Amino acid sequence: MPRGLPACGGSGAFATMCASTKRVHAFVRLRPSAEFPQNTIKFGPDNQTISIYIERDRSKGVVNNKQTDWSFKLDGILHNATQELVYDTVARDLVSEALGGYNGTIICYGQTGAGKTFTMTGMTEDYEHRGIIPRAIQQVFRTMEEHGGQFITVRVSYLEIHNEIIVDLLSSAPHAPDPPLSIVEGPRGVSVKGLTVHSCPSEEVALNFLFEGDTNRSVGQHELNSNSSRSHCIFTIYIECHSRMTSDATYVTSKINLVDLAGSERLAKTKSEGQGLKETTYISKSLSFLEQVVIALSERHREHIPFRQSKLTYTLKDSLGGNCYTVLVANVCSEAVHIVETLSTLRFAARMKWVTTVPVVNEKQDTERLVKNLEKEVFYLKEELAVHNTLLNRPPITYEPLNEIQVAEINSHVRRFLEGSIDELEIMSLRQIQEIFYQFKFILSQQEQEVEARLRSKYTLIDKNDFATLSAVQKAGLVDADGHMVGEVDGQGFGIGVAPFSSKPGGKRAKIKKGKEQP
Repeated sequence: MPRGLPACGGSGAFATMCASTKRVHAFVRLRPSAEFPQNTIKFGPDNQTISIYIERDRSKGVVNNKQTDWSFKLDGILHNATQELVYDTVARDLVSEALGGYNGTIICYGQTGAGKTFTMTGMTEDYEHRGIIPRAIQQVFRTMEEHGGQFITVRVSYLEIHNEIIVDLLSSAPHAPDPPLSIVEGPRGVSVKGLTVHSCPSEEVALNFLFEGDTNRSVGQHELNSNSSRSHCIFTIYIECHSRMTSDATYVTSKINLVDLAGSERLAKTKSEGQGLKETTYISKSLSFLEQVVIALSERHREHIPFRQSKLTYTLKDSLGGNCYTVLVANVCSEAVHIVETLSTLRFAARMKWVTTVPVVNEKQDTERLVKNLEKEVFYLKEELAVHNTLLNRPPITYEPLNEIQVAEINSHVRRFLEGSIDELEIMSLRQIQEIFYQFKFILSQQEQEVEARLRSKYTLIDKNDFATLSAVQKAGLVDADGHMVGEVDGQGFGIGVAPFSSKPGGKRAKIKKGKEQP
């Protein structure tokens, strides 16, 4: 029996395992064949090791140092496995984690005709042969029925990347988007701008969206596959969980990316021409960029990761080394004629095991519920304070904002306190203290305005910072060089002042005479 993720029965054990290792899990699934090469492909006793042996080519001479055997250790081998076993091994625990607030991604990778679409979608005409996507939808909605204490909402989206163009498969005009879809990156991660996301109140509605998107996919035929996917497809399930039992404003969100990659092809075998040749070129280029990203992520202390080289790698940025649990299913053909492609796929799976991710719970705040909780808390605190005041025989206190009558009454008390009519102010609440200080400030401002108005009615006031006016007044002789008004107050009123010494008649002569009298 293939060994995969441990049977942890839900989120706890899987979360502990993945939180400690934080690595991508890789499984290999072999397409059943009547011509299985027993001498070329062998499995280890742990059902995790797969060995490939290629017989040495004798025609190239006796001295031939070309490698002939390889061994790969993955997380599990799925050989002659049913669709149900594949789902239980690969996806069940990941979907359970998604219901707890963790993002998850399952990627099917391999050569064309190896069974990627069968693994991911399955056969619509056979219920037992349904793939990972329909089973994941079923698990999500069954969990909703079993957990009545949670209010779970489900939405889905479906896109394909065909010839480096993102297409919304659930749009009314999927192949003619206006404006074209683009990839944007924000605080919550990478998303596709303009992609339609549809609400799914039931499992039937979600499956209908899946089947609708499948009918809009780009497919073609060649020598190896009569119904070959010509694009990379990503079906995403968005989950939002609110608690019905508590009034907590915190809720969790997550998304499950189910990725069906287009198969790698060799033109010598597929013999593609025209449009098929163009599609093969784009597919091979994007898969090459994907492998470059995986190699860069597996290297330690790598500063730059080339995510933006292609639409595929940029869309999967969060799934490759980001906030996500990621599982890879490497689909291979078991015939000896495809052994070179099988070897290439196993190399990619081995590299993926070196990629690490940092999954965290996606928590958000429900602002509407948070406001209601705060209002309820304020109400309870007011009630509790009222009870305390009653027990201490205090007069009742209102915690509502002061009305106009109360403000006018406080203003009257403050004025009487300033005039000396009363010796103290009675304080009952914090709002009253704040209003008393405000009234003090208001009365002081009024008095300043009244004093200034009185002075302006009798005298002409000059601003000391108005240099132009000061200069004119100095020339007129009303202000001395230091800016002081000419004249002094004699105690009885406002005098016009004493003229400067230099303006006195005989002032200079008197000064000289006085100087002669003194030794």
